[in-house]
Amino acid sequence: MTKLLSEISKNQRVGYILPKTDIPQLSIESIYHKNILAESDRQIPELSEVDVIRHFTELSKKNFGVDLGFYPLGSCTMKYNPKINEETAKFDGFLNIHPLQDESTIQGILELQYKLLKSLSEITGMKWGTLQPFAGAHGEFVGMKLFKAYFNAKGEKRTKLLVPDSAHGTNPASAHIAGFEVVEIKSDENGLVSIDEVKKHVGSDLAGLMLTNPNTLGLFEKNIIEIAKIVHDAGGLLYYDGANFNAILGKVRPGDMNFDVVHLNLHKTFSTPHGGGGPGSGPIMVNEKLIPFLPVPDIVFENNSYMLSYNKPQSIGRVSGFYGNIAVMVRAYTYILTMGQKGLNEVSEKAVLNANYLRVKLSKLIKIAYDTICKHEFVLTGKEIKEKYGVSTLDIAKRMLDYGVHPPTIYFPLIVPEALMIEPTETESKETLDYFVSIIESIIKDINENPEILHNAPNNTPIKRLDEVKAAKEPKLKW
Repeated sequence: MTKLLSEISKNQRVGYILPKTDIPQLSIESIYHKNILAESDRQIPELSEVDVIRHFTELSKKNFGVDLGFYPLGSCTMKYNPKINEETAKFDGFLNIHPLQDESTIQGILELQYKLLKSLSEITGMKWGTLQPFAGAHGEFVGMKLFKAYFNAKGEKRTKLLVPDSAHGTNPASAHIAGFEVVEIKSDENGLVSIDEVKKHVGSDLAGLMLTNPNTLGLFEKNIIEIAKIVHDAGGLLYYDGANFNAILGKVRPGDMNFDVVHLNLHKTFSTPHGGGGPGSGPIMVNEKLIPFLPVPDIVFENNSYMLSYNKPQSIGRVSGFYGNIAVMVRAYTYILTMGQKGLNEVSEKAVLNANYLRVKLSKLIKIAYDTICKHEFVLTGKEIKEKYGVSTLDIAKRMLDYGVHPPTIYFPLIVPEALMIEPTETESKETLDYFVSIIESIIKDINENPEILHNAPNNTPIKRLDEVKAAKEPKLKW
């Protein structure tokens, strides 16, 4: 068991040597009022450099990441991130600039952002956009504000926003906080948006439809052109949730499917490590009619110079303190330039190939909710296993940890009972996929021979099974 730093501390042991300074020294009492200074020794651990390195290296081994093993985290595209992205993100010209610098001194980052927007416009089939949103959900909210601004400019009061029952939970949340009335659209027997259900809600109050394509079941909405026509004929707008864009990258564009607004998850599709809730970037791309409402400042190229423009009288205004998460943008642009058109095409091809390879292999072990050709991901259902053996999807996911694999998303989408979503991404080899299949085979054997071992899983990790309800309600934030 790893000891605390205070437990390995030794008196007067040090691991640093400060260089001499030519800055005049001041006593701490002359800087801070004595009332805020500690009256006794804070007992800060005293350690050598090697002690510190070994301690934190040992701790790092207890955490799991995509650089250590397979991460089939459906709906989050936890794929391997090329290290060249990290190198460019650390360039001094990007790392050490300040958002309040004069535009003339930050031409490099402005050029990168401008060219990134042009690249994303081409990739999505849209006209222009903004890089300000900090994540996908933030982008959704901005997209909904664009809907509002568009209808306000037309003098129309439209309140109804349609959201499929298979949608990411942030979709209805974003629509609601933007002021829309959310209406859930049921899926049909094939797991796709029901055209008949959409038609039921067409009217003068229809603001639009939010849609993920392919959807969270990994299925491509093949009726998208007809659905878009129904919404547009009613005067509404179509919003594209780009969380699953990895599946169609370089193959089909939301603009060609007649979407009006697109958000992208740069940290997912365009390769930035984002475990633990960040960092993220959720650009919004729009068609011609929504450009006037985009956030300011816009990035323009005029008189042989890049600059920030506030010349948008109908803009919804700023949506971030400065101009979004720069480091993620640098990584994304590096990724796009490195991959090129051919490489981006191969991303979706291999993501789809890997997903369908696993789908066929795993269908012999656990039932597939919608067992048909999928895109980047598919959803298993453990309903029959739970009914027969009393083993839940949560138990199966926890048991994966014992075999050294991070579990995927579970219990989502909500329309699939005991759901277990699998997304291998394009970066995994056949050998890794076969290894994952062998793990599921072992878990099924466990279920048949000793289901109790799954109820207690994980058994081999530093932290065992937690009371997740108690952990959420009574978090222990310090020891």
